[in-house]
Amino acid sequence: MPRTQNDDHSPGASGASGASGVPDGAGVPDGSGASSPGDASWLGDALPDVSLTKAQSRVVDVVVRNPQLASYADIAEIAQRADVNSSTVVRTAQALGYRGWPDLQRELRARYLVLISTEDTLTEHGEHRSPLHDALTHDIDNLRQTLENNTAADTEETIAALAAARSILVVGIGSFAGPAGVMAHLGSTMGYPITLENRAGVHLASAVNSLGPGDVLVVVNMWRSMKQVIAAAEAAREAGATVVALTDMRRGRLATAVAHHLLIVPSEGISFFQSVTAATSVVYGLLAGMQAAHPERSRAAIRRTQQLWKDLDIYLE
Repeated sequence: MPRTQNDDHSPGASGASGASGVPDGAGVPDGSGASSPGDASWLGDALPDVSLTKAQSRVVDVVVRNPQLASYADIAEIAQRADVNSSTVVRTAQALGYRGWPDLQRELRARYLVLISTEDTLTEHGEHRSPLHDALTHDIDNLRQTLENNTAADTEETIAALAAARSILVVGIGSFAGPAGVMAHLGSTMGYPITLENRAGVHLASAVNSLGPGDVLVVVNMWRSMKQVIAAAEAAREAGATVVALTDMRRGRLATAVAHHLLIVPSEGISFFQSVTAATSVVYGLLAGMQAAHPERSRAAIRRTQQLWKDLDIYLE
């Protein structure tokens, strides 16, 4: 957890309840599975051990004590609860290593959605005016956040690693097998030595066991981190393979200790399930870059694939 300096450059919390001016546990829904008020365990490593002013520490205290509020409230409400101004909230996020409050809040929300039960996400998201309209609108926002989260350099470095790979293994389980499958299918269509592993257990172990220097492991893992997938990624890295991670957390074991290349992709949906729309769009972007990296090879492989479609009489004329 962050440490508090002695200096304080913002208004005091006169008349407030508790150190932060926020009643303990305010904003945490019943049955959410949240830790006891003031317990920072739900945050994991989202808040690094850095030195903060007293005002900034009050902002952190609001976050720690109010998982739901911190995950969804606007910056003005966070500032009011901490008895600071909005610029102090921004500076707090930056002091913690984030670009600003929206960047920090995305990390908080990803962890909050892991904290609560799958059933409780139904309550969290509430009723929908129009499910289709709301789903599309929410995915548009996820796509916007994906653009904000990742720089051109992040993407180009990832594409370069994929284009130079001796072989590529893409791992995605459950809903996230969707974008993983798209990547493996279209990548192989372009002639890349790429395979999909959408199972766990012995199948995942066997697939990862062959990876080494020159190989790339792509992990599509959002929402709840899967122990087997993270362990497999660690094993691949130890064996010398390059690890690419598509995940919704900027911090955490996969993001900070395992991945060589990290792409942050929001996955929150409008119901009890996660959305893979943004992840699939990222995969399309990576594939386009991979094609551009080897245009002649890709064209030749696509021609062969199309001829095989005809030879195998796959499609109706």
